[in-house]
Amino acid sequence: MENFLRTAIFDVKHRQRALVRWALVAAIVGNVSGCAPVRGVLAALPPGTSPAAVATPSPPAPPMSTPSDAPKEGATAAVTEAVTAEPSDAVIDALPSPPADTALRDGLAWDEAQALPVVVRRKEALWQPVYWRQVPGWGSDDLESFWAAWVRSCERPARALASQCDAIRRLSIGDNAQRYEWIMRTWQPYRVTALDGQRRGLLTGYFEPMMRASRIKTATHQTPMYAPPPGLTSGSPWFTREEMETDPRALAALQGRELVWMANPIDALIIQIQGSGRLEITEPDGRVQVARLAFAAHNGHTYQSVARGLLDSGDITEPSWPAIKAWAAQKPDAVQGVLWRNPRTVFFQEEDLSEIDAAAGPRGAQGVPLTPMRSIAVDRRSIPYGTPVWMTTAGPTMRGARLVMAQDTGGAIIGAVRADFFAGWGDEAARLAGGLKQPLHLWVLWPRS
Repeated sequence: MENFLRTAIFDVKHRQRALVRWALVAAIVGNVSGCAPVRGVLAALPPGTSPAAVATPSPPAPPMSTPSDAPKEGATAAVTEAVTAEPSDAVIDALPSPPADTALRDGLAWDEAQALPVVVRRKEALWQPVYWRQVPGWGSDDLESFWAAWVRSCERPARALASQCDAIRRLSIGDNAQRYEWIMRTWQPYRVTALDGQRRGLLTGYFEPMMRASRIKTATHQTPMYAPPPGLTSGSPWFTREEMETDPRALAALQGRELVWMANPIDALIIQIQGSGRLEITEPDGRVQVARLAFAAHNGHTYQSVARGLLDSGDITEPSWPAIKAWAAQKPDAVQGVLWRNPRTVFFQEEDLSEIDAAAGPRGAQGVPLTPMRSIAVDRRSIPYGTPVWMTTAGPTMRGARLVMAQDTGGAIIGAVRADFFAGWGDEAARLAGGLKQPLHLWVLWPRS
């Protein structure tokens, strides 16, 4: 308390100067209204409507639960296993201190003078209002690459967030201090809590595979990737994976729907589970073109984990794609039967990859391109698409805090404090995504009333 009072006294001396600076920034930014340059995406780093508000007491924090293992439908899902509960809030203690920035101090002091709003209740989560000083590590993140993801969300904003998009676009040419000050005065942070009081959740990762394919069936490329067949109805189960290879009715419906052919059925499964993939496609005349297979639909059946079945049978000892591929190489005759255990199949649409398209990920469930290291998949019953989210995590693969955008969803992404982190594309992204299975804390940002 003594430290806070000392900081507040210091900040009173600078309040007038801060207000003048803020007005100057607003005037400068206002002169370029309408300009919205999109900055480049972040490189891999080392190791709706407004929700109804209800007055609800703060619940306790019981231990974390384990989510189901199922595929994504917008972009991906890694093979998930149980994650050990965090013994303490070590993630909070380990976060770096924010820089001693005047604008940040001014924002913290201003925020402390504001009354907290009521708790917000969503379908599967409680949003508990907090002060910015209660958000661990706040101010320590470089917002440059995050801003690109935020501008992309403004292509298809939620109705309750659309009014902020003009300022978000103008601040594309702002600096870190201007962005933080605007966020702190315009947005209210809320701690995301499950309805049962759970505050600690699970972070996993996903990525966009990069593989080779053939436009036509060959002696080496025998596994097709299909466009949606006619008669496919959302919400109604179609033929299973096995029936698509054995039932004459399914085979007739799929005739001519082949987009490309894969050499390895496990590679085809990876793209189906991840929900999209970048492919180097060899055409019949020998030309090679790069394209993206993007999620279009699925056959309406529940996903069954291939990895889980192989673990239970003892065929593999770890749930990783290298382990599954090694097993498949040793037992090629058993692969088809194992894949048939999973009745679910994903259908795709092919998209050309321009230079601009290649610099971003596939479109997530929000309908905007995903940004590597800045986009997450969430349970939309807890967090609406287009919501900025401050996340903290501490584990063997990733440690720290950062702003990310809720832009995607998936079948395994269930629960209030649950996120799937888009790592990008290629081998490095695959390693990062595959290693993410660790505790998570979330704070959503929502416009102040």
